[in-house]
Amino acid sequence: MGGGEKLKAKISNPMTLKDQLKKLIVEDLNLEDVLPEEIGDDEPLFGDRFGLDSIDAVELVFQLKKHFGVVIKNQSEGRSILQSVNTICAFIEKRPGA
Repeated sequence: MGGGEKLKAKISNPMTLKDQLKKLIVEDLNLEDVLPEEIGDDEPLFGDRFGLDSIDAVELVFQLKKHFGVVIKNQSEGRSILQSVNTICAFIEKRPGA
């Protein structure tokens, strides 16, 4: 894809990485009664607010690999990466080729 094609792709897809992540979290983790825009960038994803648990963490790791090509190697790494939308974004953005 040439430079002009990349620019067209960005223009035709105005969603930011954070928006994409929020949509993925709501849709793929089946959050009921939560809209993507209601998730704060620094809001903890796990705990009482969204009712996410360890099974959701495994699914989120799978979806991040599928959609963004990032691999979370272990539970310790995952715990720090999956804290919030901002921590996930930072992890995705620092991968090679991002």
